[in-house]
Amino acid sequence: MSFRAVNEKYLLPASQILMVLGIVALCQPWSLGLHSYGVTIILIGLIGFNITSKIAPERAEETGATTHGGARQ
Repeated sequence: MSFRAVNEKYLLPASQILMVLGIVALCQPWSLGLHSYGVTIILIGLIGFNITSKIAPERAEETGATTHGGARQ
């Protein structure tokens, strides 16, 4: 598995989930420590998303088109 495939399958969704968890941490009323780091968690997810979204997905060798699961062949 290439780095582009790992990025598309794991790193990009992980950064999106991290941003959502940061919003949840910021809005929850139970833990002051979690609330205090909510913005930091959001920023780490945002920086990760900005980096991973710039990496192009893998290209198909035959046509040069990007590979998608639902694409017709």
